[in-house]
Amino acid sequence: MRKNNVAIIALAFLVPVAIPGTTSHAQAQAEKAAYPALAPVDQYLMPDEKAEIALARTGAPASISDGAEVMVLGRTGFTTAVKGTNGFLCVVERSWGATTDAPEFWNPKIRSPICFNPAAARTFAPIFLMKTRLVLAGKSRAQILAETSAALDKKELPALEPGSMCYMMSKQQYLNDRDVHWHPHVMIFVSGDAEKSWGANVEGSPTIAANDPEERVTIMMVPVWKWSDGTPGPALVH
Repeated sequence: MRKNNVAIIALAFLVPVAIPGTTSHAQAQAEKAAYPALAPVDQYLMPDEKAEIALARTGAPASISDGAEVMVLGRTGFTTAVKGTNGFLCVVERSWGATTDAPEFWNPKIRSPICFNPAAARTFAPIFLMKTRLVLAGKSRAQILAETSAALDKKELPALEPGSMCYMMSKQQYLNDRDVHWHPHVMIFVSGDAEKSWGANVEGSPTIAANDPEERVTIMMVPVWKWSDGTPGPALVH
Protein backbone atom coordinates (compact mmCIF):
# COMPACT_ATOMS: atom_id res chain seq x y z
CA MET A 1 0.00 0.00 0.00
CA ARG A 2 1.34 3.43 -0.90
CA LYS A 3 0.70 6.27 1.58
CA ASN A 4 0.43 9.84 0.42
CA ASN A 5 -1.08 13.30 0.95
CA VAL A 6 -4.58 12.57 -0.29
CA ALA A 7 -7.28 10.27 1.02
CA ILE A 8 -8.13 8.18 -2.02
CA ILE A 9 -8.61 4.70 -3.25
CA ALA A 10 -8.60 4.43 -7.03
CA LEU A 11 -8.59 1.43 -9.27
CA ALA A 12 -6.34 0.06 -11.66
CA PHE A 13 -6.32 -1.49 -10.14
CA LEU A 14 -7.94 -0.18 -6.96
CA VAL A 15 -4.58 0.98 -5.67
CA PRO A 16 -4.82 2.42 -2.13
CA VAL A 17 -3.45 5.89 -1.39
CA ALA A 18 -4.14 7.37 2.06
CA ILE A 19 -3.23 10.20 4.38
CA PRO A 20 -0.79 8.94 7.02
CA GLY A 21 -2.69 8.56 10.26
CA THR A 22 -6.18 8.69 8.77
CA THR A 23 -6.41 4.93 8.45
CA SER A 24 -5.53 3.49 11.84
CA HIS A 25 -4.09 0.04 12.36
CA ALA A 26 -7.36 -0.96 14.06
CA GLN A 27 -9.38 0.30 11.08
CA ALA A 28 -7.17 -1.59 8.65
CA GLN A 29 -7.59 -4.76 10.69
CA ALA A 30 -11.35 -4.24 10.79
CA GLU A 31 -11.45 -3.85 7.00
CA LYS A 32 -9.43 -7.01 6.56
CA ALA A 33 -11.69 -8.87 8.97
CA ALA A 34 -14.74 -7.74 7.01
CA TYR A 35 -13.51 -9.54 3.87
CA PRO A 36 -11.29 -12.39 5.05
CA ALA A 37 -11.90 -14.70 2.08
CA LEU A 38 -13.59 -15.11 -1.25
CA ALA A 39 -17.35 -14.72 -0.93
CA PRO A 40 -19.72 -17.05 -2.81
CA VAL A 41 -19.04 -16.47 -6.51
CA ASP A 42 -22.62 -15.40 -7.21
CA GLN A 43 -21.99 -12.25 -5.17
CA TYR A 44 -19.36 -11.10 -7.69
CA LEU A 45 -21.47 -11.83 -10.76
CA MET A 46 -24.04 -9.51 -12.28
CA PRO A 47 -27.33 -11.26 -13.06
CA ASP A 48 -27.85 -9.50 -16.37
CA GLU A 49 -25.20 -9.53 -19.11
CA LYS A 50 -26.72 -6.51 -20.86
CA ALA A 51 -26.54 -4.54 -17.61
CA GLU A 52 -22.87 -5.46 -17.20
CA ILE A 53 -22.11 -4.40 -20.77
CA ALA A 54 -23.85 -1.07 -20.21
CA LEU A 55 -22.03 -0.53 -16.91
CA ALA A 56 -18.65 -1.36 -18.46
CA ARG A 57 -19.21 1.22 -21.19
CA THR A 58 -19.71 3.98 -18.60
CA GLY A 59 -15.99 3.79 -17.84
CA ALA A 60 -15.26 6.17 -20.73
CA PRO A 61 -17.18 8.70 -22.82
CA ALA A 62 -19.50 7.10 -25.38
CA SER A 63 -17.27 8.38 -28.20
CA ILE A 64 -14.69 5.86 -26.96
CA SER A 65 -16.67 3.10 -25.26
CA ASP A 66 -19.25 2.62 -28.02
CA GLY A 67 -16.52 1.16 -30.24
CA ALA A 68 -14.75 -0.82 -27.53
CA GLU A 69 -14.63 -4.55 -26.94
CA VAL A 70 -16.60 -5.42 -23.80
CA MET A 71 -15.89 -8.40 -21.59
CA VAL A 72 -18.20 -9.73 -18.87
CA LEU A 73 -17.50 -11.90 -15.86
CA GLY A 74 -18.56 -15.54 -15.75
CA ARG A 75 -17.81 -18.39 -13.36
CA THR A 76 -14.37 -19.13 -14.82
CA GLY A 77 -13.27 -15.67 -15.95
CA PHE A 78 -14.01 -12.83 -18.33
CA THR A 79 -15.24 -13.52 -21.85
CA THR A 80 -15.92 -11.21 -24.77
CA ALA A 81 -19.56 -10.18 -24.98
CA VAL A 82 -19.13 -7.46 -27.63
CA LYS A 83 -16.40 -7.30 -30.25
CA GLY A 84 -14.82 -3.89 -30.59
CA THR A 85 -13.71 -1.78 -33.53
CA ASN A 86 -11.32 0.77 -31.98
CA GLY A 87 -8.91 -1.38 -29.93
CA PHE A 88 -10.23 -0.25 -26.54
CA LEU A 89 -11.40 -2.76 -23.91
CA CYS A 90 -14.08 -2.01 -21.31
CA VAL A 91 -14.76 -4.24 -18.31
CA VAL A 92 -16.25 -3.93 -14.85
CA GLU A 93 -13.35 -4.66 -12.53
CA ARG A 94 -13.97 -6.57 -9.33
CA SER A 95 -12.14 -6.31 -6.03
CA TRP A 96 -9.14 -8.45 -6.96
CA GLY A 97 -7.96 -5.69 -9.27
CA ALA A 98 -6.28 -4.47 -6.09
CA THR A 99 -2.96 -5.71 -4.80
CA THR A 100 -3.22 -8.98 -2.88
CA ASP A 101 -2.56 -7.28 0.47
CA ALA A 102 -5.46 -4.83 0.08
CA PRO A 103 -8.08 -5.11 2.88
CA GLU A 104 -10.94 -5.14 0.35
CA PHE A 105 -9.36 -7.67 -2.01
CA TRP A 106 -12.40 -9.94 -1.54
CA ASN A 107 -15.09 -7.21 -1.28
CA PRO A 108 -17.99 -8.47 -3.45
CA LYS A 109 -19.61 -5.01 -3.64
CA ILE A 110 -16.86 -3.49 -5.77
CA ARG A 111 -17.86 -2.67 -9.35
CA SER A 112 -15.36 -0.46 -11.18
CA PRO A 113 -16.01 0.25 -14.86
CA ILE A 114 -12.73 0.79 -16.70
CA CYS A 115 -11.84 1.26 -20.35
CA PHE A 116 -8.26 0.42 -21.40
CA ASN A 117 -6.72 2.00 -24.47
CA PRO A 118 -5.30 -0.41 -27.09
CA ALA A 119 -1.80 -0.53 -25.55
CA ALA A 120 -3.15 -1.26 -22.07
CA ALA A 121 -5.71 -3.74 -23.42
CA ARG A 122 -2.85 -5.71 -24.98
CA THR A 123 -0.30 -5.50 -22.19
CA PHE A 124 -1.84 -4.50 -18.83
CA ALA A 125 -5.36 -5.91 -18.77
CA PRO A 126 -3.98 -9.48 -19.16
CA ILE A 127 -2.70 -9.31 -15.57
CA PHE A 128 -6.19 -8.63 -14.23
CA LEU A 129 -7.71 -11.29 -16.49
CA MET A 130 -5.19 -13.83 -15.20
CA LYS A 131 -5.87 -12.87 -11.57
CA THR A 132 -9.59 -13.32 -12.25
CA ARG A 133 -9.08 -16.88 -13.49
CA LEU A 134 -6.95 -17.69 -10.44
CA VAL A 135 -9.51 -16.19 -8.04
CA LEU A 136 -12.34 -18.19 -9.56
CA ALA A 137 -10.20 -21.33 -9.47
CA GLY A 138 -10.06 -20.94 -5.69
CA LYS A 139 -6.46 -19.79 -5.34
CA SER A 140 -5.31 -17.98 -2.20
CA ARG A 141 -3.85 -14.46 -2.22
CA ALA A 142 -0.35 -15.90 -1.85
CA GLN A 143 -0.90 -18.30 -4.74
CA ILE A 144 -2.31 -15.53 -6.94
CA LEU A 145 0.72 -13.34 -6.28
CA ALA A 146 3.14 -16.21 -6.83
CA GLU A 147 1.58 -17.30 -10.12
CA THR A 148 1.24 -13.82 -11.59
CA SER A 149 4.81 -12.98 -10.53
CA ALA A 150 6.07 -16.16 -12.18
CA ALA A 151 4.16 -15.35 -15.36
CA LEU A 152 5.74 -11.89 -15.47
CA ASP A 153 9.22 -13.33 -14.81
CA LYS A 154 8.81 -15.92 -17.58
CA LYS A 155 7.32 -13.31 -19.95
CA GLU A 156 4.13 -15.35 -20.20
CA LEU A 157 2.43 -12.02 -19.57
CA PRO A 158 3.39 -9.26 -22.03
CA ALA A 159 5.71 -6.39 -21.18
CA LEU A 160 3.90 -3.11 -20.61
CA GLU A 161 3.71 -1.00 -23.77
CA PRO A 162 4.57 2.71 -23.57
CA GLY A 163 1.44 4.84 -23.78
CA SER A 164 -0.73 2.42 -21.81
CA MET A 165 -3.60 4.17 -20.02
CA CYS A 166 -7.27 3.84 -19.12
CA TYR A 167 -10.40 5.83 -18.35
CA MET A 168 -12.30 5.49 -15.07
CA MET A 169 -15.06 8.05 -15.47
CA SER A 170 -18.18 6.15 -14.41
CA LYS A 171 -20.57 7.92 -12.07
CA GLN A 172 -21.76 4.42 -11.12
CA GLN A 173 -18.36 3.16 -9.96
CA TYR A 174 -18.06 1.53 -6.52
CA LEU A 175 -14.33 1.62 -5.83
CA ASN A 176 -14.39 0.67 -2.13
CA ASP A 177 -16.48 1.02 0.99
CA ARG A 178 -14.92 4.32 2.08
CA ASP A 179 -14.64 6.44 -1.06
CA VAL A 180 -17.28 4.70 -3.22
CA HIS A 181 -17.36 6.96 -6.30
CA TRP A 182 -14.35 9.20 -5.58
CA HIS A 183 -13.72 11.22 -8.80
CA PRO A 184 -13.75 10.64 -12.54
CA HIS A 185 -10.14 10.14 -13.56
CA VAL A 186 -7.74 8.79 -16.12
CA MET A 187 -4.80 6.57 -15.27
CA ILE A 188 -1.46 6.16 -17.03
CA PHE A 189 0.62 3.03 -16.51
CA VAL A 190 4.41 3.42 -16.37
CA SER A 191 6.89 0.59 -15.88
CA GLY A 192 8.70 0.44 -12.54
CA ASP A 193 8.67 3.07 -9.79
CA ALA A 194 8.25 6.34 -11.68
CA GLU A 195 6.77 8.66 -9.04
CA LYS A 196 9.72 11.06 -8.84
CA SER A 197 10.45 11.18 -12.55
CA TRP A 198 6.83 12.21 -13.20
CA GLY A 199 6.73 14.85 -10.46
CA ALA A 200 3.79 13.10 -8.83
CA ASN A 201 2.62 13.40 -5.22
CA VAL A 202 4.27 16.79 -4.68
CA GLU A 203 2.77 20.14 -3.72
CA GLY A 204 0.85 21.66 -6.61
CA SER A 205 1.10 18.63 -8.89
CA PRO A 206 -2.23 17.39 -10.28
CA THR A 207 -0.82 13.88 -10.63
CA ILE A 208 -1.29 11.24 -7.95
CA ALA A 209 1.00 8.24 -8.20
CA ALA A 210 0.72 4.79 -6.68
CA ASN A 211 3.58 2.36 -7.10
CA ASP A 212 2.22 -1.15 -7.65
CA PRO A 213 5.13 -3.58 -7.31
CA GLU A 214 2.92 -6.63 -7.83
CA GLU A 215 2.06 -5.50 -11.37
CA ARG A 216 5.49 -3.80 -11.63
CA VAL A 217 4.08 -0.44 -12.64
CA THR A 218 3.45 3.01 -11.28
CA ILE A 219 -0.14 4.13 -11.77
CA MET A 220 -0.50 7.85 -12.45
CA MET A 221 -3.99 9.09 -11.55
CA VAL A 222 -5.22 12.41 -12.92
CA PRO A 223 -8.69 13.52 -11.78
CA VAL A 224 -10.87 15.09 -14.47
CA TRP A 225 -13.82 17.43 -14.12
CA LYS A 226 -16.66 15.41 -15.70
CA TRP A 227 -18.15 11.94 -15.48
CA SER A 228 -18.40 9.97 -18.72
CA ASP A 229 -22.01 11.11 -19.19
CA GLY A 230 -20.86 14.74 -19.27
CA THR A 231 -22.17 15.74 -15.84
CA PRO A 232 -19.81 17.56 -13.44
CA GLY A 233 -17.72 15.50 -11.04
CA PRO A 234 -17.30 16.41 -7.35
CA ALA A 235 -14.98 19.24 -6.41
CA LEU A 236 -11.48 18.18 -5.48
CA VAL A 237 -10.46 18.88 -1.90
CA HIS A 238 -6.81 19.87 -1.51
